[in-house]
Amino acid sequence: MSGNPTLIVMAAGLGSRYGGIKQIEPVGPYGATLLDYAVYDALRAGFGKVVFVISEAIEAPFRERFGTTIAQHCDVAYVIQRLADVPPGFVVPPERQKPWGTGQAVLSCRDEVAGPFAVINADDFYGRAAFETLAGYLALAEDKGGVYDYCMVGYVLENTITEHGHVSRGVCTVDDDGFLVSIRERTHIERRSGGVSYTEDGVTWIDIPAQATVSMNIWGFTPSLFDELERRFPLFLRDNAVNLHKAEFFLPNIVGDLVQEKKARVRVLASDARWFGVTYKEDRPRVEQAIRVLIAQGVYPENLWQR
Repeated sequence: MSGNPTLIVMAAGLGSRYGGIKQIEPVGPYGATLLDYAVYDALRAGFGKVVFVISEAIEAPFRERFGTTIAQHCDVAYVIQRLADVPPGFVVPPERQKPWGTGQAVLSCRDEVAGPFAVINADDFYGRAAFETLAGYLALAEDKGGVYDYCMVGYVLENTITEHGHVSRGVCTVDDDGFLVSIRERTHIERRSGGVSYTEDGVTWIDIPAQATVSMNIWGFTPSLFDELERRFPLFLRDNAVNLHKAEFFLPNIVGDLVQEKKARVRVLASDARWFGVTYKEDRPRVEQAIRVLIAQGVYPENLWQR
């Protein structure tokens, strides 16, 4: 495939663990957010368009904040992820409070993406190398023989844990050739007794190797993913009929299913970078310090968007 890839930024979350609109929280000079640094790196790597997936609750402050910076440097689209956007025949449970997860977030961007694209979170720092690697892969990505050609940047689990609570990560198995074998979203991972464990029920804890490869929701896809998301979303709603008040249509689980069905090959682009992000307010000082170091090293200018 050719042309500049599109970057989808998932920014609809309301930051329940953070306690605020973390997508617009400044962590660098001139009010720069983690999202600013991600988009800055993506544009330098060759991405040509940015699609922000946001919620109605943050639409006004989000547009105000980024309309005068990022939107002045590239093609930008805003997509609202809505709880009510379900296929015909399905009813949203009255107790459901939030949209349907990262799979629905990406599906909502279908009309704004014409070619290969990447997907990231708005509140994680990935670094320039991750976007350069993604852009390089997507420039050559091509679905062949009915098998989709996808990729993801994989991180070492122990490099992605906060000291201030739990995190969600897609825990991966990777074969010797660097392709994804399986992935499963674990929504409550934290350090415990010198190791790393996850729980599904808050009672039983299962250990995970600290060197395990995990997804930080930084993916590269061809447009074939949209057809799969559209087909699988009603199946997800049907299969979770008794749990629709809290079930999540997770992007990593969908990709994992495609791999298991041999409909997709996912190249894992390994990274030994240490993650930082703002899952909790207590994470912010560490992020601010890391940004200051990168500016001092000349990785970023003091003012990202100064013309």
